[in-house]
Amino acid sequence: MRDRSLDVAVTGLNARFPGPDAPEKWWAALCAGEVLTSRLTPSELLAMGVPREVFTDPSYVPVRGRIADGERFDAEMFGISPREAELIDPQHRLMLEATWSALEDAGCNPLQDRLRTAVFASASPSQYLARITSRPDLDGEVLERVTVGAGRDFMAGRIAYRLGLRGPALGVLTACSSSLVAVHLAVQALNNGDCDQAVVVAASLGWPQAGYRHVRGGIMSVDGVCRPFDAQATGIVGGSGAVAVVLRPYRDIRGSAPSYGVIVGSAVNNDGSAKAGFNAPSAQGQAAVIRAALRAGDIPAASLGYLETHGTGTHVGDPIEWAAASTVLREAGAPDGGVAVGAVKANIGHLDAAAGLAGLVKALLVLQHGQIPPVANFDRLNPLLGDGPSPLRVPARLEPWAGPSPRRAGVSSFGIGGTNAHVVVEQAPPVQAPAGQSMDGERPQVVVLSAPRPAALDRAAARLVEHLDQTGPALADLAFTLRTGRAVLADRLAVVARSSSQAAQALRDGDRVLRGRAPAGGPRPLVFLLPGQGAQRPGMALPFLEQLPGFAEALRDCLDHFDRALATRVEAALRDPGFPDDELRTTALTQPALFALEYSAARALGELGLRPAAVAGHSLGEVTAACLAGVLELESAAELVAVRARAMQECPPGGMLAVTCDEEQAQALVRDSGGRLEIAASNGTVHHVLSGDTEAVQALEHHLAGRLPARLLNTTHAFHSRLIEPAVQALRDHLAGRRGGPVTVPMVTNLDGGLLEPGDEVPLDLFAAGARATVRFGDGLRAVLRRFPDAVAVEVGPGQALSGMAVAAGIEAVQLAPGGRRQPGEGPATALAALWVHGQPVDLTAYAPAGRLLHLPVSPLQGERHVAPEAALAPQETAGPLPAPPEGAAPGLRPADEVVAGWRELLGHPDPQPDADFVEQGGDSLTVIRLARRLEKVFPVEIELGDLMAARTLGEQISLVERLMAAPDKEDSDD
Repeated sequence: MRDRSLDVAVTGLNARFPGPDAPEKWWAALCAGEVLTSRLTPSELLAMGVPREVFTDPSYVPVRGRIADGERFDAEMFGISPREAELIDPQHRLMLEATWSALEDAGCNPLQDRLRTAVFASASPSQYLARITSRPDLDGEVLERVTVGAGRDFMAGRIAYRLGLRGPALGVLTACSSSLVAVHLAVQALNNGDCDQAVVVAASLGWPQAGYRHVRGGIMSVDGVCRPFDAQATGIVGGSGAVAVVLRPYRDIRGSAPSYGVIVGSAVNNDGSAKAGFNAPSAQGQAAVIRAALRAGDIPAASLGYLETHGTGTHVGDPIEWAAASTVLREAGAPDGGVAVGAVKANIGHLDAAAGLAGLVKALLVLQHGQIPPVANFDRLNPLLGDGPSPLRVPARLEPWAGPSPRRAGVSSFGIGGTNAHVVVEQAPPVQAPAGQSMDGERPQVVVLSAPRPAALDRAAARLVEHLDQTGPALADLAFTLRTGRAVLADRLAVVARSSSQAAQALRDGDRVLRGRAPAGGPRPLVFLLPGQGAQRPGMALPFLEQLPGFAEALRDCLDHFDRALATRVEAALRDPGFPDDELRTTALTQPALFALEYSAARALGELGLRPAAVAGHSLGEVTAACLAGVLELESAAELVAVRARAMQECPPGGMLAVTCDEEQAQALVRDSGGRLEIAASNGTVHHVLSGDTEAVQALEHHLAGRLPARLLNTTHAFHSRLIEPAVQALRDHLAGRRGGPVTVPMVTNLDGGLLEPGDEVPLDLFAAGARATVRFGDGLRAVLRRFPDAVAVEVGPGQALSGMAVAAGIEAVQLAPGGRRQPGEGPATALAALWVHGQPVDLTAYAPAGRLLHLPVSPLQGERHVAPEAALAPQETAGPLPAPPEGAAPGLRPADEVVAGWRELLGHPDPQPDADFVEQGGDSLTVIRLARRLEKVFPVEIELGDLMAARTLGEQISLVERLMAAPDKEDSDD
């Protein structure tokens, strides 16, 4: 058996080639032998900026393999301003997008480089840069910026910088063989331990994507048709495209998406001087590199069934390549006609620096599908290839794989100047059969998507639905891949489902889809609301046990702090929906059960990354809040709850009535009761609870029928009334001599509705007095809102009573478990999804066990067209000077106008708003320097760069310049 320790798997792939966008349609076109180059009309050429005198020349051939929207770039996705995007070579922009998409395809979050990911990048010479720098009137600053934006020295580094990749970042330039040489270097880097993962990316884009002039004796086709190995071959046709592949050591593929194939050998060499000229190929050099690649992979030539050739369709190149490959394969024992050849250039044109990767992609598809497409445009074998037997054959139609197994192929790429590369690839190892699609009724999963804009999010959802309808993957694998293998962007959606088909249906119909946008400044403050008695129900812990990771462990810990008998009853009440409701309503059981549930849920939320900015507990919930805020240790809190519950259970029975009325009306109802009723809780301006003996409460309910909304609460006692006074003394006795810790998280106090701040000392008698006093929860919510105006609350417990109070106070709220039914639309999973879509740092990777990574549709990247005015493609009759900022302050010149003009010029945003953030709009330290330089030319001020950078928004920068303009100059102040 071969030693596979040096093999490298292709785990991710993204390509934009001439022809259909959809990969399966592109492959179908190749299988049909279609030519995907375009013959351009005079009107199309004129629109591209090709002068009429050029394309009317008899030597001009109006053919190219073109890609759509080559000038488009999703600058916002990468935090690049429109102006900077204009000054980056479109080839480099395509490579940045291709890298992002290939990493996503590999199941890697492009913005979270857990692995050391290297970048090996190749691009053709920049015709975009050449067009801009050809202008004699070019501004020096523009020249500086476009040199960095289009220089091939910077293309790999820009990708690593924008995506935060920490492995080596190298540009690889060996003419047409660049990208396949880069594959070889990436394989070496992986095997040397220089990186854990590598992206090889390449692009070639003509500027414009037009035709070419045929030169007699040159390599370009005379008629715009590329015919590799054919008797009528006259040369190549230009093509555009961008390709990226992600490589991982074969030994590590268990943690990757299924591989597309495995690189088992590679080699690079140079012809040296043993050839007719610098531009000429060499049979000896090409044969040597193929031989070296086979030797490196320990692969017998007879095991190859396919060779993706360099295949230029030239009179000189084809015979040399045919002879070199035939020699090596024959000497290594390959049978006559046993190796079918391919030449993707015949379909899409010659992609120059990206040609090697294009050939690699086609070879991987051949191995994956077990089909060999015909060589397009082939009719009759070129007699210059020789008429003797050869291991090679040219397929004229689609063929099933008939070679040895496992399927293996060679890929060749040869560059002008003599740098040759050859790679041997093998079909992907068999994928372990999935466990099968999750069925309805299993544990729900959170399926998430994100994008930089709402429209892009819609497109991503539509793509995913189409994919799910076709493949139906296991839900756990789907959710796992989307959680771990995608960057988390601003616009978000989530669905909770129990099968992938249910997820697809929800996305298709918009049913139960949660959508939101994460705040630009980071997550909003999160407030934990902890309910008191009345929210309980038998089996209330089931949704938490099923859907909240970490809850079960926290619950066991909490129950260990009750005595065994109480812990047993509490656990039964929490887990059993059939537990007697009357028994759970007894205060001695209700309060410990609620405390255990709330504490365990809060701790589980913390382990998922949700830590409160403040806690607000209602009555009993105040004890839980104190435990979470550091005032009480868990042991002390559990003991206090047990004592409180027993003491209150022994108090006389009573009732409680929630009434929708203001406090003045509530006081009037108390007076009318003759002192038998009291205000137990003030939960908001029009939400009050009255408490007293059962007869008085029932009488009031009857009296208010049809007058004021009123509702009996699920209690057996008149809490926070005189009937509870016997328990107050028991609590004081229990708490006597005890001390709590200082507050660590802002905490609402029910006694006065105030907000205790971190560091405050809390006398524990608070919990005795609070058992009798009116709960000022509404005041507490208003205090929270004053302290955290943009807070969002989560009700950490069963029910939704406190959430309603928070919403009434002006605080957005989410419920963890609003109801008792176990449906995908309810429960902690839905609450976590809702918090995630609104930007809370929910660690969804910890939400469910790891699944299998899948190849899923990648994020749609569809930005605007970005073309520098200096590179405009329309023919330019005369080029006037570029506008320069005015020198000296003109009368009536306003700082606001000039700062806005600077933003427009340097960042490219046509209508910046006062609250627009400089950095988020694509600004950086160099842009700050340019902005300061521009403003100092206009106004007689000196601007400190640190001050300008600290003034992040447009409005703040305008204010800074206005202050500098208004300040007296130094001489006046000295006088």
